[in-house]
Amino acid sequence: MRFSLLFTLTILLLFTSCNQAKVKELETKLAGSEQQRTMLSTQLESVQRTNGDLLARLEDLSVISKEGATSIRESLQSISGQTSYIQELNRSIARKDSLNMALVMNLKRSLDNVADDDVKVEVRGGKVHVSISDKLLFASGSARINAQATKVLEKVSLVLNDHRDLNVIVEGHTDNVPVNIRGVNDNWELSTKRATAVVRQLVNDFYVDPSRLTAAGRAEHDPRGDNDTPAGRAMNRRTEIVITPNLDEFFDLAKQNGING
Repeated sequence: MRFSLLFTLTILLLFTSCNQAKVKELETKLAGSEQQRTMLSTQLESVQRTNGDLLARLEDLSVISKEGATSIRESLQSISGQTSYIQELNRSIARKDSLNMALVMNLKRSLDNVADDDVKVEVRGGKVHVSISDKLLFASGSARINAQATKVLEKVSLVLNDHRDLNVIVEGHTDNVPVNIRGVNDNWELSTKRATAVVRQLVNDFYVDPSRLTAAGRAEHDPRGDNDTPAGRAMNRRTEIVITPNLDEFFDLAKQNGING
């Protein structure tokens, strides 16, 4: 009986010891599994955050790409429009330059028998200038046109009437010597009277449209020579017929491209 009880107790102790070891092993595995689950959970959260960041960046890149594409497209359209405008402007300038050269050739051909010292034809500032010396046009201190000058103005008027879309400014110029003429106050008045006399003859005798003409006096304030020398003063005493291009084409181009002053 005692042996049987002892044996039973021994078996129970062994079984309990084995169970405790098993439980210990299971607890250890469970703890390891829990650590692994926690680690995996942390990694999963990290991956999810990374994916979220990537998606956000991709979305941002998409927005930037759309905005960038729109901006680039608008810039290219603007550049294309400006390029077309510049090309058209260059074509207009080329047409104006061709017209100026034709005017110069026609005027020089018409005035080929007039001395170069008396009449000069040139292009300055995009305009054709016909400069006529005062010794050919007027007597000293006078605003009455000489008979010889009438022939010159007639030849000029023939060219002007062939190009009726061009405007004309007639400018009177003097040297810097003060005038001493009865009824004339100063060089401003003398230069204006002379310009007006030329305009009047172009209109009355040679039928140039008066709406195209402007008379202006510049006095001594646009010299071509040195007023300290007789030769320079002689160069400055002149009347210039300035043929200006029609600027409507250029203004129309500016309006079409939104370039308003």
